[in-house]
Amino acid sequence: MKKETLVNEHVYGIVPSRRLGRSLGVSPIPFKTCNHSCIYCQLGRTTRMLNTRTNFFPHEEIIDEVRKYVKKIGEEAFDVVTIVGEGEPLLYKPFENLIEKIKIITSKPLVVITNGTLLMKKEVREEIGDSDIVMPTLDAWDEDSYRRINRPHKDLHYDDFYNGLVEFSQNFKGKVWLEVMLMKNMNDSYTNIRRLGRRIKNIDPERVYINVPVRPPAEKWVEVPDESQIKFARDVFKAESIEKIQKGDFSSLEEDALQGVIQIIKRHPMKESEIKQFILSMKDENEFHKVLERLNNNSNVEIIDKDDQRFFRYKI
Repeated sequence: MKKETLVNEHVYGIVPSRRLGRSLGVSPIPFKTCNHSCIYCQLGRTTRMLNTRTNFFPHEEIIDEVRKYVKKIGEEAFDVVTIVGEGEPLLYKPFENLIEKIKIITSKPLVVITNGTLLMKKEVREEIGDSDIVMPTLDAWDEDSYRRINRPHKDLHYDDFYNGLVEFSQNFKGKVWLEVMLMKNMNDSYTNIRRLGRRIKNIDPERVYINVPVRPPAEKWVEVPDESQIKFARDVFKAESIEKIQKGDFSSLEEDALQGVIQIIKRHPMKESEIKQFILSMKDENEFHKVLERLNNNSNVEIIDKDDQRFFRYKI
């Protein structure tokens, strides 16, 4: 019998996560399609700024990939299914079809990672109502800070975004885990942390996670805050801090090692050491050096040195 080769455009991983464990990723949107262009985004600047929800791909195409992927690796290989994408996943429509069908395929918790902007729409709040965990982001406390940090689509405004986030959190039956990206000289002063704290209190999420830009951000001048500010924010937000790069093994069903790396770095930049671990789990040291050379010569791969580490991320 001929061996089936899986071609994965929408499903990737397993990706290790400090918050979620072993995550099987699902991307329902094209590369770098978003309604924000955040200064800290680890995928770089947004190349397709969009605020209109679209059926980018037939949901059957995405679900078929998920079904085959889960069948191949088994449910024991991952802890959660995460719909996240290479931008804002809630731009995909109709979203409820993805949730409904994925929940038939696997009993593992379904997580939606979103910037939260589209939660102002009732239809969106209803479409993701059956997900288990929703992880929105809040880095700003007013219109000015929102435009400086998140650089939103021209039709988006802070009050609409924030009020939608509050309304969703108050009515969602699952868990809301809020993420805050803390950055030096952007939102880490004592005053601004208190402002954010008041905003977070109204949302009343089950958990708050503080991130800092440990992987290369979209703008080189974005920096990690001082430890004293991280600690202060942790106390004010009653938050958990995940300021270190997560540890764990990346994996993929791609038989071609290079394509396996590409599929991951489209959604999650990798350190050279992570790429080496990933390839050695499939191939040998010689293959690692071949892949590294091809990555270095690939015009769609950006190589960035940060904090004595080399990172690889995808670009177009």
